[in-house]
Amino acid sequence: MKTNKIIESMLNHRSIRKWKQEPIGEEIVGILLEVANRTSTSNGLLQSSIIRITDQKKKDQIVKISKQAYLATAPELFIFVADNFRNDRILAEGNSATNFAADGDRFLQGITDSAIMAQNVVNAAESLGLGVVYFGSVLNEPRRLIELLKLPERTMPVIAVGIGYPDQEPQLKPRIHLETRVFENEYKVFDNYHEELKEYDEELQEYYDLRDANRRVDSFTKQVKDKLSLQSETRAEYFELAKERGYEI
Repeated sequence: MKTNKIIESMLNHRSIRKWKQEPIGEEIVGILLEVANRTSTSNGLLQSSIIRITDQKKKDQIVKISKQAYLATAPELFIFVADNFRNDRILAEGNSATNFAADGDRFLQGITDSAIMAQNVVNAAESLGLGVVYFGSVLNEPRRLIELLKLPERTMPVIAVGIGYPDQEPQLKPRIHLETRVFENEYKVFDNYHEELKEYDEELQEYYDLRDANRRVDSFTKQVKDKLSLQSETRAEYFELAKERGYEI
């Protein structure tokens, strides 16, 4: 198979949750931020921003939200934000007769802009030998995070990424087979998903997560059942909170 360094890096992706406690040089950080800034953006409207957390006290407060202690040890922590405030201000300053900077369509664009930007940073970081992990858990208490980051109206946090030089070598986690996830021309519905995913379930049960290295992980179908049978009340308020913050959704 013909590949290159970047593709090999992407195919070798694994979450890193333990980093060497040495700083990433400002030159490299600058490269990652330039990559973020060059990311594709819907309609060219640049509806995402990054909060770079350099204050350790603030990191420690974010740990209380995420409930993941290793977040505090990430040499770099970027929080990606759907940012419709900037364009809203541009319209207001220009006395625009109409303003759809924060309608449902633009809100979704801000979310996708943020996610694409985050993945670009991850790809770039890993190609430079850095280890990364996503922190969706920063949304455990979105209201508290918004206050901590002093986010203005018409902005919402989306995802965080921890970055540093890896100090662990986790297994490559199995992924679902392509034929179960990639379809041609139309969506394919399977008669029995447990049967269809049986082989993947078995492969996943051979994987050891370094967060609990003494036991194998559960099958995918069991994880789906366990995780999607519960709901976080604070995370469930995300869209209501977005409405409070000026989004017309």
